[in-house]
Formats: sequence, C-alpha cells, structure tokens
Amino acid sequence: MDIRFAIITASDTRSLARDEAGAELARLIEAAGWEVAWHAVVKDDEFAISAAIVRACDDEGADIVITCGGTGLSPRDVTPEATRAVCDRDVPGIAEALRAHSMTKTRRAMLSRAVCMQRGGCLVINFPGSTKAARESWEGCADQLEHAMKMTAGGGH
Repeated sequence: MDIRFAIITASDTRSLARDEAGAELARLIEAAGWEVAWHAVVKDDEFAISAAIVRACDDEGADIVITCGGTGLSPRDVTPEATRAVCDRDVPGIAEALRAHSMTKTRRAMLSRAVCMQRGGCLVINFPGSTKAARESWEGCADQLEHAMKMTAGGGH
C-alpha cells in the first residue's frame, strides 16, 4: 500500500538542515517503502504548527502527518493543542500505545502529552522531538499504519 507522509518538526532552534529527528523519521519511512511527501520545520508556536498540519493534510496530500517535538511540559510545548485545533477525531489508542512502548525504554515517557487525531482522511500523530524518542515512537506504531490507512479509507477489520 502506498502511504504518503509529512514530517513537521516544531522547534525554535532547528532548521531543516539540522533536523536530525526528522531526517531519521524520513529514513525509516522510506525504508518501509513509503514516501515522504513533505518535510518542514516550524517554530514552537501553536498557530504555525496548526497551519503546517493543515497544509500537510489539505495541500501536500499526506495520508499521515508525524509531528516531531513540542509534546512535553515546557510552556513552549504546544503541539498537542495545535493538533487538536485543526483535527476532527481523536485516535487515543495510538498515543497510548506510543507512551506504553516508550515506558519500556524510559519512565519519563509518562510526561508526554502527545495525541493522535484525524483531520478528514489524514492521520496526525505527535512524536517527541529527540531522535532516539522519535525512532522509538516509530517502532511503537509503524506496523499498524497500513491497517489504519485501510480503515480510514473504509476498509473492514
């Protein structure tokens, strides 16, 4: 199944050239045989993140958007709020599974406020911002993404 991804990194300090976590996600996506349709770095700003999610889903043709960063407890961590502002339906099981998987690596995973939601037929998943944590999050959900897209398209169980 062809799946088109967008990667949106929320960071006040990284550029696209210095986005190691985003680059690692792109490598993992392509290794799985899928396509990275769009990759952007935006400021840790709710409106900038929301606008990027809308662009990825509505204009860039992404089936799945992975946000990277902004899921913690810092005042600048606003990715979950930005995601909720522009998405329609909650998909809590994915965010719960990511935290459970990450808890096997570090107990600090319980501090994640990441969410997973749908904007129309596009799935938006919040990942943490470090390269290691982003890789672990990918490991925690990648095997379910094709089925999620089939279900989103109206396929049965």
